[in-house]
Amino acid sequence: MSLKKSIILIVFVLLIDQISKIYIKTHYALYENIEVFKWFKIYFIENDGMAWGTKLSDIVSFISDRTAKVTLTVFRVFAIFGIGYWLYDATKKHSSKILITAIALIFAGALGNIIDSVFYGVLFSDSANQVATFSPQNGGYDALLHGRVVDMLYFPLFQMDLPEWLPFFGGKRFNFFEPVFNIADMAISTGFLMLIVFNKKAFTKH
Repeated sequence: MSLKKSIILIVFVLLIDQISKIYIKTHYALYENIEVFKWFKIYFIENDGMAWGTKLSDIVSFISDRTAKVTLTVFRVFAIFGIGYWLYDATKKHSSKILITAIALIFAGALGNIIDSVFYGVLFSDSANQVATFSPQNGGYDALLHGRVVDMLYFPLFQMDLPEWLPFFGGKRFNFFEPVFNIADMAISTGFLMLIVFNKKAFTKH
């Protein structure tokens, strides 16, 4: 798989990701949800941290939320350069199609979420109790590098009450599948899954 084809794949994923996020951001208020099917909802939330909303400041307690946010965003920017070089090196060495496709998907997903983190705070007004506007006259809801990632895909396939005898979680409500995610997250997960499932084909020995 050539570098040109991998770039086309990246652009395609990025377009779908950003169009879906901008549409949700400019048509729904925060926490608004629409039931598409019983097991699938459009549920608009914003993620200010890492996976499942975990913040770096939750792990490293001595730094503030805003410092943690900038640190995480800067780390993501540096990481995307590393992934980009990995993709370039893989295509240059004519690595397997599975490996290049997986790296391209990871790159596209990471870049899609980085765009939110870096620019959305400046480009959009706040979504709390209102539908956000693009490029508001009074400025965005936060500064550069302080944007929140837009998530909207929610698949509550089934719910159940856990039995009381179960340690730690007994009596609690269990939802499957609980996380709300976006197209970029899907691309990253798919890329990593390809590397795990097709490991031998991805990392062929010459």
